[in-house]
Amino acid sequence: MNDTSAPTGLMGRLRQGLGRTRDKLQQGLGKVFSGGPVQLDDELEELLEDQLLMADVGVETTARLMQRLREILRAQAAEDGQTVIDALAQAMEEILSPCEIPLTPAADNPPYVILVVGINGSGKTTTIAKLTRRLRDQNRSVMLAAGDTFRAAAVEQLQIWGDRNDVPVIAQHAGADSAAVIHDAFAAARSRGIDVLIADTAGRLHTQDNLMQELRKIRRVLERQEPAAPHEVLLVLDAGTGQNALNQAREFHQAVGVSGIALTKLDGTARGGIVLTIADQLGIPLRFIGIGESAEDLRVFSAHDFVQALLAPAREETQA
Repeated sequence: MNDTSAPTGLMGRLRQGLGRTRDKLQQGLGKVFSGGPVQLDDELEELLEDQLLMADVGVETTARLMQRLREILRAQAAEDGQTVIDALAQAMEEILSPCEIPLTPAADNPPYVILVVGINGSGKTTTIAKLTRRLRDQNRSVMLAAGDTFRAAAVEQLQIWGDRNDVPVIAQHAGADSAAVIHDAFAAARSRGIDVLIADTAGRLHTQDNLMQELRKIRRVLERQEPAAPHEVLLVLDAGTGQNALNQAREFHQAVGVSGIALTKLDGTARGGIVLTIADQLGIPLRFIGIGESAEDLRVFSAHDFVQALLAPAREETQA
């Protein structure tokens, strides 16, 4: 994950994917990133705060970062552009590292159930497809449950991805009870000795209480079949929604107990600072980030790699 030998490597793709956020964050901070002598005075602090806020880091998290930045710099003998960048990187990693917890499906008592939730358009189905591919590459057997029964197209799309990844898909007719579909899928997965069951659900706004109640019902149905299920409730968030992603995470977590987050579409937004806000405000494990269309672009989250992708180009320029 730390391959920096070529732009086409994993780190290169991560840097490219986070390019818009990096450009936004570094905009107007040429004095810092030039590597010359600087002083973290009121003017520079205000400028840095503005860039963090415009990258959607959030008010409270920005204040925490700035406080930690001052503490780190007070302990440094020198105060130049490189020192400020290093201190900012350290402060960011301190916020993100506690949420760097990979998803590791247990092998005992299969199937390991991953319930995937999120609003419409967040990238749920694509994330399921990429996760299926990742698990298949790890020699895990996978089954998909087409629990999004509100849209016939959703069932068809999941079946297409199932065919492409050579995994079975349990589905019923459009309008069927989602909990019943996922109940049948669990029974089928257990009888066939499937390692991982990934259950799709209908996209819903976090403010739609009747649909949130349906998620609670799905959870209850699974728990009756296996008290530990679902083993993972994976919330898929679109990074482009900015601070609204934080609100979504809070509501879904309250409704069904989110245990992991996949933050998608970071390559299409300049608001990737929301990753820091979610880690700081919620502390929910960040399982994956999505930085592109290919299966390899669903990246296992790494705090160090994320921060390097935001700041390393500038750091390298100061060292040149």
